[in-house]
Amino acid sequence: MLTISIDPIAFNIGSLEIRWYGIMVALGVASLLVIMLKEAKRRAIPRDIYGIFFWGVVGGLVGGRLAYVIYYWEDFMANPRQIIGFQGLAQMGMIVGIVVAALIYMGVTRMRFSTLLSIGDAFMAGALLALAIGRIGCTLNGCCYGQPSPFHFFPLAIMYTPHDTIPPQYWNVPLYPTQIYHVFWNLIVFATVWLLRRKFKPAGSLVFFGFSIYAIGDLALRFLRGGRGAILFWGLDNPQVVDLALIVIFLPWLIFKMRRFHEQASVAEMASQAETGQNREG
Repeated sequence: MLTISIDPIAFNIGSLEIRWYGIMVALGVASLLVIMLKEAKRRAIPRDIYGIFFWGVVGGLVGGRLAYVIYYWEDFMANPRQIIGFQGLAQMGMIVGIVVAALIYMGVTRMRFSTLLSIGDAFMAGALLALAIGRIGCTLNGCCYGQPSPFHFFPLAIMYTPHDTIPPQYWNVPLYPTQIYHVFWNLIVFATVWLLRRKFKPAGSLVFFGFSIYAIGDLALRFLRGGRGAILFWGLDNPQVVDLALIVIFLPWLIFKMRRFHEQASVAEMASQAETGQNREG
């Protein structure tokens, strides 16, 4: 069994607590920026990546915090002063926040939707690595913990000494290591997206593919999560409903776009061959 007794607070600057969670989120954002800039250069995207990246980060933080507060609304109503802060972020809320911020940025700057999709593909190339690093922060912080596990060996059980992010009834109790499961799933999706990033066409296909595959694993793993919010339907809570929406919207869109692209490519190739044949006859 893996026992985590690390203090979630890495150090203090005066009265400001610097948590391992915040450090890992910052590292994840930095890794995303590096990969996104590299991919944008390779794709020759002629737009200000820093601008949309900045507002995407803002949207992700706001969306992630807002979703986290909604998930644990009763707890925050009992302690309303804790609403303002970033000690807890919901990854699905971050994704929705980033998408909304990107669409607003597109409208304000009058960016073409095709350009936004190309930027989205560059974003997706590093997004899952950033999420994986963020989940390491969850592991150290103790948030996003799993339900009690009947097993007593790793990787099927993890135990936390007293943490302020885990209810006391779960202290020193074997739990499913859901944070670590999320880390590995995010790394698997990242590796898949990275290896296939040159093959997905047209623009936007990599975004739809990455979000769809990510959502499938996230939906399944959340059945093992502890502290789940209100169940809406089919045994699904709020984040899982968002997962399902991503799958239902993005997967058919991906299939449609790729099929249409290949059909257009085939027509163009046939026309080119016909033109070449006519030139030879002439």
